[in-house]
Amino acid sequence: MVKLLFLLVAISFVLLFSLTDFSGESPKHGESMMSVHLPDFRLIPTTGASGPESFVFDISGDGPYTGLSDGRIVKWLANDSRWIDFAVTTSTREGCEGPHEHQRTEHVCGRPLGLAFDKSTGDLYIADAYMGLLKVGPEGGLATRELDEPLRFTNSLDIDPRTGVVYFTDSSSVYQRRNYIGAMMSGDKTGRLMKYDPNTKQVTTLLSNLAFANGVVLSQNGDYILVVETATCRILRYWLNDTSSTTTPESRGNYEFFAERLPGFPDNIKRSPRGGYWVGLNTKHSKLTKFAMSNAWLGRAALGLPVDWMKVHSYWVKYKGNGMAVRLSEGSGVISEVFEGKNGNKWMSISEVEEKDATLWVGSVNTPFAGMYKI
Repeated sequence: MVKLLFLLVAISFVLLFSLTDFSGESPKHGESMMSVHLPDFRLIPTTGASGPESFVFDISGDGPYTGLSDGRIVKWLANDSRWIDFAVTTSTREGCEGPHEHQRTEHVCGRPLGLAFDKSTGDLYIADAYMGLLKVGPEGGLATRELDEPLRFTNSLDIDPRTGVVYFTDSSSVYQRRNYIGAMMSGDKTGRLMKYDPNTKQVTTLLSNLAFANGVVLSQNGDYILVVETATCRILRYWLNDTSSTTTPESRGNYEFFAERLPGFPDNIKRSPRGGYWVGLNTKHSKLTKFAMSNAWLGRAALGLPVDWMKVHSYWVKYKGNGMAVRLSEGSGVISEVFEGKNGNKWMSISEVEEKDATLWVGSVNTPFAGMYKI
């Protein structure tokens, strides 16, 4: 009977995958739609590896820099139109590079995700999914670990330019990145928002029990932090000054909901120089995702099946994925702008949008290229 139940669950998942409507949510009236049509959208291959998750520019404005699936951090040389190696997060590099399935070796080779430069020193801080929180000097090379605290799934970070304090996320205390679908399907809520002070070497947990803690960004004036909860499709605002927190039914101590019911699964979040925040949505909502989010038992039951759900998800994203990005307003967190490919130019997923000099750099954990789009 148990095997029959599992079989029925598996069949249900297959049917839902095949019948999914990927039209997704449409922007509401008054929102700005930025529809992208090639060749306006430039694709920049990431030689030797894939998955440029996040972007950052150094204190001189050079770059961007991004982390790749083989554990390297590379730098874009605009004048030469090419990437060069900048840093690695582990000295164990045998078998890391070259054409193979990097997901199978990333726990050994490292998988750099979030990046941020310390403006006062020029050091690059790195959130590596397996190696933890690391730092490398302005000249690059081998990054060194900043803290010994065991982290299961380090994901994103941001730095307070006034104090040098690093805010970062640990997505799960149970699942690693190579099985992040398990964290999503199981309803895992062991994610954390954390704080690291390089001066005192002290680590503090600011928020816990988060459903896949992901992107994190400090507000322009440094009075709050926004942290993404991917599994719940919402963004929390954590007040660094308790007196700044508003007293609303949604408030929970010194944090509140900044944005809810986003039209897809949010990944990274970055400030926009035009105001507000860009949020990359890994993929838009569909009948499947809406059904799964309201029936958590289905995901937990499916995890008991002899199925490689990471591989299933990989195929699904490749053939059915539909990533987009939204820019949220500074104060209220409402959608003010939408970035989305149209007419066959859709991205399978979008992890981040970094805006600089009227240019959008678009990242994805699934593609062997970065995107560049002139506004």
